[in-house]
Amino acid sequence: MAACIVGSPAFAQQTQSQQNQLSSSPIALDDIVVTAARADRKVADTPATVYVVDRATIEKQLEFENSASALLGKTVPGYSVSNETISGASESFRGRDLLVMLDGVPLNTPLRDVSRILSLIDLNAVERVEVVAGASSLYGAGATGGTANFITRRSTDGGPRLTTNTSVRAFTANIGSSLRPEASASLTGKAPNGWDYVMIGTGRFANKTYDGAGRELPSDQFLGQGGGDRYSNANFLGKFGYDLADGKRFEIQGAYFYLNQQPAYMTTYGPPYSQPNFAAPYTGQDIGENTVSLSTRYTDANFALGNLSLLGFYNSIEKSFPFSTLDPRFNSVVYYSGNIANPTAPYNQTVLNARRSGINLTIDTPLDPFIRGAKFTWGADFVDDSTSQQLSNGEDVFNPMSQRSYAGFGQLQIPLGERVTLRGGMRYEHFDLKVDDFVRPLAFLQIGNLFAVMPKLPVEGGNFGYGAPTFNFGATYKITPDIELYGNFSQGYALPDIGAYTRRAGLNFASTAQALPYTCGINNPVVCTTNRSISYAQLGLEPQIVESQEIGIRWGGPVFRGNIVGFVSRSDKGVNFDPATNTIAQQKEKISGVEGTAEVTVNPNLAVGTVLAYREGRVDTNNDGILDSYLQNNRISTPFHGTIYSDIRFDNGAVLRLEGLGFSGRDRKVNLAGNHYKLESGQTMNVSLSVPLWGGTAYVGVQNLFDEVYQNPTATATRQYAPDVTNPVYAFGRTVSVGFRKTW
Repeated sequence: MAACIVGSPAFAQQTQSQQNQLSSSPIALDDIVVTAARADRKVADTPATVYVVDRATIEKQLEFENSASALLGKTVPGYSVSNETISGASESFRGRDLLVMLDGVPLNTPLRDVSRILSLIDLNAVERVEVVAGASSLYGAGATGGTANFITRRSTDGGPRLTTNTSVRAFTANIGSSLRPEASASLTGKAPNGWDYVMIGTGRFANKTYDGAGRELPSDQFLGQGGGDRYSNANFLGKFGYDLADGKRFEIQGAYFYLNQQPAYMTTYGPPYSQPNFAAPYTGQDIGENTVSLSTRYTDANFALGNLSLLGFYNSIEKSFPFSTLDPRFNSVVYYSGNIANPTAPYNQTVLNARRSGINLTIDTPLDPFIRGAKFTWGADFVDDSTSQQLSNGEDVFNPMSQRSYAGFGQLQIPLGERVTLRGGMRYEHFDLKVDDFVRPLAFLQIGNLFAVMPKLPVEGGNFGYGAPTFNFGATYKITPDIELYGNFSQGYALPDIGAYTRRAGLNFASTAQALPYTCGINNPVVCTTNRSISYAQLGLEPQIVESQEIGIRWGGPVFRGNIVGFVSRSDKGVNFDPATNTIAQQKEKISGVEGTAEVTVNPNLAVGTVLAYREGRVDTNNDGILDSYLQNNRISTPFHGTIYSDIRFDNGAVLRLEGLGFSGRDRKVNLAGNHYKLESGQTMNVSLSVPLWGGTAYVGVQNLFDEVYQNPTATATRQYAPDVTNPVYAFGRTVSVGFRKTW
């Protein structure tokens, strides 16, 4: 199969014949069963834009690198270009947030929006990726741009089957200093007593990274996020299932994510570009990740009210971030050491701890006695969150908080004749939030040549409650057996970045005038106290409701497959923190765009295709009802980007993959003052070759074949500070991967 099953709704059940289209004569796609509405549905009944990246495409990505964000950036229109680090900073879907799930379990941390998620996912353990575009609330908060569900490998019938995949990757600028070895092993099977099992473990290491000019890239391009070099990473997935009598099944699953990065040098953020500061060795603690995700699932296909699914999950998340130092231009606020000559505290780095548990109940009830073919999907969700973040000396940097959410939903699907299917529903979710009191630690502020000590600041918490209903409605019309027209309206919501609000309390300012009330006076080096305090109640907390409308057409067949969709995404209340008022800036936004994919099977040995996307967004910066400015680059860094690819199969079973990737620049005014932050366009080419060998497959993959020097637009968008000044982060130079995979 080529890049993705275009228009196939998320959570599709794929057949082996679909995954091997290039190995035999072209065949028509079978009906695909989907659960994009939390229940099994056919493609023709799903009024949504959805993309499924199959296992064959995932294996092709592994021939280049084990990167989930790079996979989505190449195969799913609307997902941004990967920033090539362990962080997901500025990566977005249709300019908004992507809810990431592993087998239906959400991995996001809603009370503190940190972006290290996709980099932790091991593609060796993934069978397919299922992406639903557009706002949705069916799985809770966070899916304002879309939802991505990474479906892990399934057990195989019979005795144990062992699959191994080993590879080594390096930058041609300095092969010896940039080696990146990786080894993965999976064991699957079904025991005679009825239990089936999947166990997958992967370890990988990264050394130095280089751009196309042969320059070493920094370890922390984004100031406190981490980079793409000098890390070790381990993943483990284990799941065990048992099929009971009469359509019942029980399954338990555990996943472990470990990462440790050891930067060698501090980073100079620019200008002229972000680079390691070889004169300043890194003195902080390592950057790390220790995350455990556990889940249990019970299904009953013959439940009295229909098809029953009950999922329980628990996530324990620990994320540590890099040490950073004071820079008057690029890092103007640090936690204070007490020494005016060296104001950065040695503990100026943080660790996030989050716990998340929940229960999801879904029942799919047939309504044939009333309307033939109609179904009602309904259920309830309960989620309990707790989040805190501390400096490396143990001091809290924002109010520790806990939240419980309670939700109920219903989705109705009604067929009208043989061609039309209607689907609509609603969800209501209520949140109870408890915010503890805390005292923001002593800090130091420098704006240009002016500096100030920021005394400890009490931040009062409290108990808060809020809720929001969301709705969706759509329809599909089957023009021919292979062509469908669909339209959809849907709503999703995002919570404000609650942790960011209290962490920044009394710290982030655009001018000295804004800072003065929270200081002991500009250029006063004396540590002092003030009587000032702030309250969390000042926030005016409300979820951001995002509305998506789209209309598209998709087609499938043995020769030509694809889709085209136009969309508009609107919200009246943003969730961006405003340091001038210590509140959430509630601004109107509108994002619109067009996405398209197409693939042609020229003959049994050749397929060519493309993935294209365009989107742009505007915002009302002064709340006068007029969309007067463009969204910042960290929301939309490349209005246009696309992939052109071809898969060529030779008679001996070898497969040659060619990929051309390109993206536009951006130079938009982002406020009423006319400030703009220019991003450059870029393009690159990748090639891989896999060959049957010794009962397995040997492969070689080359990224950035011509060693182009170009800016990474997503990474650069995160590091722009001053109007009309570019501080680029350069993209990876040419890399070569060599590997071998085999099933024993």
